[in-house]
Amino acid sequence: MKAMPFIVILVVSIISADLKAAPAPYCGEVIPGGAGGDYTNLDYRGNLKTVEDYHFTPNVEKLISGNTGYIGGDLSYTLLLFPNHHRALAAMGKLALKEKTLKPSGSKYSVECFFDRAMRFKPTDGMVRMVYGNYLMKAGQIDKATEQLQIAAELQPENPTINYNLGLLYMQRKNYEQAKTYAKKAYELGFPLPGLKNQLIKAGKWDGD
Repeated sequence: MKAMPFIVILVVSIISADLKAAPAPYCGEVIPGGAGGDYTNLDYRGNLKTVEDYHFTPNVEKLISGNTGYIGGDLSYTLLLFPNHHRALAAMGKLALKEKTLKPSGSKYSVECFFDRAMRFKPTDGMVRMVYGNYLMKAGQIDKATEQLQIAAELQPENPTINYNLGLLYMQRKNYEQAKTYAKKAYELGFPLPGLKNQLIKAGKWDGD
């Protein structure tokens, strides 16, 4: 199933932590293509709907309340069955930052473990890298965030959201040429929001339409 696009605006958080990926044994066994299913594969649509109906509800995604217990527990269950569930990974990252802990209440693993599991589950999924990069950015790990978003762009060079987020990151780093390069590519690919372009215009670094 093709995941619905979503946009993550990069915001630097005062929270900073050691986000080095934990060793694979600590993060649990992951079989590529196994578990409950691949979030991006249409063949697993039925399984995905069941999991989302009972565990990844709108209130869970918005971090309002858990559906079967702790929010972290519902997110954890979703990610154990669909390790590369982009929106659940993003929500788990937000929850970790909100609770100011690497292992949110009710979660089986730490947030970096869930990203480690997702990357091992489907190494070619560029959106996983993008979500991880956005999380690292919010946690103040800018160099690591850049690395992950660059990998995301290499894996899915024609993805407008990845290009846009990488442009935002370079804008944050005041690397205007790179920010402009990825902004233009994102807009050529149909990205709808003008925020990055407006930032570049304000900085006097935009040229063209």
